[in-house]
Amino acid sequence: MITEYISALQFAQKYGISERTARNYCAKGKIDGAFLMGKVWNIPAEATLPKRKNVPKAEVSPLLRTLREEKGMKLKGGIYHRTQIDLTYNSNHMEGSRLTHEQTRYIFETNTVGIADEAVNVDDIVEAVNHFRCMDYVIDHVEAKVTESFIRQLHLMLKAGTSDSCKDWFAVGDYKRLPNEVGGHETCPPEQVHTQMKELISAYNARKQKSFTDILDFHVRFERIHPFQDGNGRVGRLLMFKECLANGQVPFIITDDLKMFYYRGLNEWGRVNGYLTDTCFTAQDRYKVLLDYFRIKY
Repeated sequence: MITEYISALQFAQKYGISERTARNYCAKGKIDGAFLMGKVWNIPAEATLPKRKNVPKAEVSPLLRTLREEKGMKLKGGIYHRTQIDLTYNSNHMEGSRLTHEQTRYIFETNTVGIADEAVNVDDIVEAVNHFRCMDYVIDHVEAKVTESFIRQLHLMLKAGTSDSCKDWFAVGDYKRLPNEVGGHETCPPEQVHTQMKELISAYNARKQKSFTDILDFHVRFERIHPFQDGNGRVGRLLMFKECLANGQVPFIITDDLKMFYYRGLNEWGRVNGYLTDTCFTAQDRYKVLLDYFRIKY
């Protein structure tokens, strides 16, 4: 399914608001999936008008507040800085990136490559920078509901500018067009992805408060659908981080030494849920150590 986009003017005319209001909604992140290309806002045709709510905002957790403050300050050496590097390095490394943790840190801190005497895949560098942007997007939109548009936006940001984006058959920011498999297991056929994703998201959003188990279950089902041609693992782990922050759960990062336990947990979910739960609890405990160090309550 190819996503159709409309302009801010078309969106405004559709809902009887001014174009300026439509642009403001986009700029404030109130329209899921809207993105700026040059000076033109592109809005998913399926996007709806943001609801006005006269209710007090939910209290922001100390961690989310700190992540947003440090992001805005461009502060080095804090939890935001550490999270960006650790999550980007580990998540990309799981998918075959050959960048080291130090190289990832250097790219984040200096916005330069600084790699000598070795050949480096350009896509690894591009996807590291893109992942930093994805994490910023997650931090800025933690309160947003999980939607197909939100998920596709993460994929678009992750794969933009890569060699995959130059392939006609590779749908960057949209669902896969060709069948694929993961770990030797069949995944959802391309023509069924939209239906299965819609059902998954609808069932998940029907729960007002998501438990840790609910978040893991959503992640497993998302990975089994495998909606994109590539980038499913990274998008899925970004969503897990977001949903933990959104639902009062301590987020976590799957590190390289936990990778095989994580994969086993994905395979065994539904039969032995404890494999994945215990692995994620271990990762969560490690992140809590960081929070203790930075004196952030959880």
